Amino acid sequence: MNSDSDSKKGYLWAKSRMPILNRIVRKYSKSKILSDFKLGMCLHITYETAVLVTALSRAGAMISLCPANPLSSKDHVIDYLHSEVANVKLFVNNREDYSSFYKNMDRVLDTKPQIITDDGGELHKKAILRSQNVVGGTEETTSGVNRLRMLSKDGKLTYPIIAANESIMKLLLDNKFGTGQSTIQGIINTTGVMVANKRIVVCGYGWVGKGVARVAKGMGAKVTIAEVDPLLAIEAYLDGFEVGPLEKLLANNDIFITCTGQFNVIGRDHFHKLKEGAILCNAGHFDVEIDVNYLNEMDPSHFDPRPNVTCYHTNRSQCKKKFYLITRGRVVNLVGAEGNSPEVMDISFSNQFLAIVYLSKAASKMTNRVYRMPKKLDKKLAQLVLAEHGVEIDSLTPDQISYFKR
Repeated sequence: MNSDSDSKKGYLWAKSRMPILNRIVRKYSKSKILSDFKLGMCLHITYETAVLVTALSRAGAMISLCPANPLSSKDHVIDYLHSEVANVKLFVNNREDYSSFYKNMDRVLDTKPQIITDDGGELHKKAILRSQNVVGGTEETTSGVNRLRMLSKDGKLTYPIIAANESIMKLLLDNKFGTGQSTIQGIINTTGVMVANKRIVVCGYGWVGKGVARVAKGMGAKVTIAEVDPLLAIEAYLDGFEVGPLEKLLANNDIFITCTGQFNVIGRDHFHKLKEGAILCNAGHFDVEIDVNYLNEMDPSHFDPRPNVTCYHTNRSQCKKKFYLITRGRVVNLVGAEGNSPEVMDISFSNQFLAIVYLSKAASKMTNRVYRMPKKLDKKLAQLVLAEHGVEIDSLTPDQISYFKR
């Protein structure tokens, strides 16, 4: 897709699959509720993101946008945003290195945004280090929320942040169902492997891990969970999955998927124990879960047998084996596939839109800490989704409401 018309078709397709956000923006664009607000955004640059950015622009916001991952930006989306969307400054160099990646975040902050929306916490960290005058922010990922909570605990947050990621709607539809599907899709697109009959290890049984394990099992894979949290481990076991330590799973499994937010989940002590031909990939936000730096040192002659698949050899104990890393350890569902479907991102970005509007009105009354998504917004979004799908539910009677108040 190279022409402007093709780029617009891609946007219109995504928009047509995002009815909740369309409904919300129709309400808020009339009043231009975000007029005079500057937004700084660090997100994966996909067509779904273009729908969100367009919606915020229609509500009156001035937007500066940079990518949340050096490999996740789509050229045709960049073309669309440049040519079609008003009030947007785009700072991106596709396939950029980390130096320009972080420089683009600085360029966003140079526009002096009042509200920051981030996917990973990097833009928030930079804003805090620069003592940026920000009134509030939102965060899209588990990794980012965890980082920001640590800053809050240390008293270093300089503005309130809404953990949009912790909306029940976002966790359920985006992290579990969306990323679960798109991660397996990314593996299939990149490698062409058949999932049925494969032995797959999912590292981490948080919301993303739950979704990945569920989809892999549904496609016929034999799934084992590696987990450090005893509560999540017992949940995985009661959900019908085998559970075991990663160390004991390396030699007998075909595909390993990290979903933890931690670094070096699969590292130098693991690679030589892998099964011949094993496939490694990451579904966490940052490319630190698999120790790629060590892999490149271990095998300087590594090569790509096909796009986004890198072959490495290990030669320890006179036993030469090969294994494969997908998408250089970066998030497989965005680099190897197109990320979550528009239907899923409709919920996540409606969430973000509502959180930004909430901050525009309430940030001055909030303290500098990380907040959960306000329950009334989560409930409002759930009601919109049910209405869109024509689903009716019961309501409490006056007597039942009275009973709860006793």
